[in-house]
Amino acid sequence: MDYSKLKVPNHVAIIVDGNGRWATEKGMSRSEGHNEGFINLKKLSAYIFSKKIKYLSAYLFSTENFKRSKMEVNFLMNLLNSKQKEILEFCHEEKIKVVFSGRKEKLSEKVIEAMRIIEKETSIYKDKLFNICFNYGGHAEIIDATKKIVKDIQNGKLDIDKLDENTFNKYLYQNLPPIDLMIRTSGEQRLSNFMLWQNSYAEFYFPKTYFPDFDENEFDKAILEYTKRDRRYGGIDYENKNN
Repeated sequence: MDYSKLKVPNHVAIIVDGNGRWATEKGMSRSEGHNEGFINLKKLSAYIFSKKIKYLSAYLFSTENFKRSKMEVNFLMNLLNSKQKEILEFCHEEKIKVVFSGRKEKLSEKVIEAMRIIEKETSIYKDKLFNICFNYGGHAEIIDATKKIVKDIQNGKLDIDKLDENTFNKYLYQNLPPIDLMIRTSGEQRLSNFMLWQNSYAEFYFPKTYFPDFDENEFDKAILEYTKRDRRYGGIDYENKNN
């Protein structure tokens, strides 16, 4: 597909949904579904970045996901450890910088160390940023940002009268531009506490496809739909507002 004739978003976000249901319908374990989702995420992210999209955020594990079965949670928790070498090889090949958003509490030291290594070793890359939301919640992010702001005000590092939206954004887990296109696979039509601040003026797209089957062609459909949208910001053209 010729992307030169399409509107290309700067920041795409994906709620990775449907891995478990995809596997269950095929008589496989939910963990196998998550593994297939991981494989697809690698292929899809490389394709997305090849289209000159600079920022990609993916919702892989929420603060609420700890309520799932112990076996499934353990598999997801160990995914970063078991795939660390593969992730780094992929990132170096594609020149992708990885950052993690979320709380460290409830995570094992092995998982935290894997995150640290991946972030450190990919920090040299500048043109493609992959924000992985792991043990993440939108409410938690806003609360954590607010706590940091209060501390800086109390310590004289921030003048409360100078607190605006741009300043607040810098206190979030990552100082990223707003999301332009938010995709949730599997047909569910809700945000589920995902990047609430950053999604305030995003265009939403809810395909029924489970994530393991959400391939390059499915992503092209999302961009075609995004291109058709007339983005408005309080009655003002969104693109012109941000130029």
